[in-house]
Amino acid sequence: MNQKVIIIGPAHPLRGGLASFDERLAKQFQQQGFDTTIYTFSLQYPDFLFPGTTQYSSEPAPTDIKIKVCINSVNPLNWLKVGNELRKIKPAIIVVRYWLPLMGPCLGTILRLVKRNKHTKVVCIADNVIPHEKRFGDTPFTQYFVKPIDAFVTMSAKVLNDLLSFTSKPSKQIVHPLYDNFGEAISKNIAREKLGLSVDDKIILFFGFIRKYKGLDILLEAMDDERIRRSNIKLLVAGEFYEDRKSYDDLITQLNISSQLILKTEFISDSEVAYYLSAADFVIQPYRNATQSGVTPLAYHFEKPMLVTNVGGLPDLVPDGKVGLVAEPEPRSVATQILKLYELGEDYFLPQLREEKKKYSWKILVDTIIEL
Repeated sequence: MNQKVIIIGPAHPLRGGLASFDERLAKQFQQQGFDTTIYTFSLQYPDFLFPGTTQYSSEPAPTDIKIKVCINSVNPLNWLKVGNELRKIKPAIIVVRYWLPLMGPCLGTILRLVKRNKHTKVVCIADNVIPHEKRFGDTPFTQYFVKPIDAFVTMSAKVLNDLLSFTSKPSKQIVHPLYDNFGEAISKNIAREKLGLSVDDKIILFFGFIRKYKGLDILLEAMDDERIRRSNIKLLVAGEFYEDRKSYDDLITQLNISSQLILKTEFISDSEVAYYLSAADFVIQPYRNATQSGVTPLAYHFEKPMLVTNVGGLPDLVPDGKVGLVAEPEPRSVATQILKLYELGEDYFLPQLREEKKKYSWKILVDTIIEL
């Protein structure tokens, strides 16, 4: 068998959760004996479509994996070049990420060309099939993309279900593996000193890009709950705005809660992630809607109990009362459950959290891809 594997998706010099995931997946394929290369984007999004400050990482490139920066998502001539190159290389498996219909024409064309070699199998890791924010062309772009795929892996029941409206090809749901590539947990006091936070405060964490569907406004309104105010709990918001921040600033002013907030609203680099997760008592995910969340496996890795809302695949990943608590996606319910987290305490959840964490392995993902 040809042991060559190509992963198509974001990787260094691009930054963010998908890039971290693809790099960690490449390492796992290598550990299991595959000659692995990531084909990533020289142009992922045109600047006018990108909501953050920069698409690029300030961290050094990983030295232990092969990354080829070559795909231009908006240039059809480039798609032909990359598709023909991969067709000739004849990898045994191509693993392609799909998270946005905008990528459908580019990836669908590359993969059609590859499939002409009658050798390569293509497995898609589908993060989203129906996007959080709707745009013109979503459905035809996704229909075009799924045609050359042989099988799909999803990390939530919702995506698996969404996929059924496009294809009946083999597909399997697994849990999102642990982000164990951000180093080990640090003692809470050391992490707080590093971030300039008080070692005595009660601190909850909202982590990751700030977008409407993630429900930060619900959490801000929960901070205005009289019971939360009396408890002296502080909310640490760590992540970059992926939409206009004005509505959030206005809400903070209107609720008069700025003294209860610690805002680190810029991109958190990979080398800083461990400090933020280690500094928190609990991780709060107040999503309005969700497929799965990369924050959940991060919290598992750093052994932080979570509060998630009862939407999408989140409650499946965070068994209520065992590794955290589930709230309804509205402020009073979120406030009530935050107080309950403190009542129960971190140690209450740790034994179950450590047990549950064992399911989240990268080997399971690679074995599933090979099996499919």
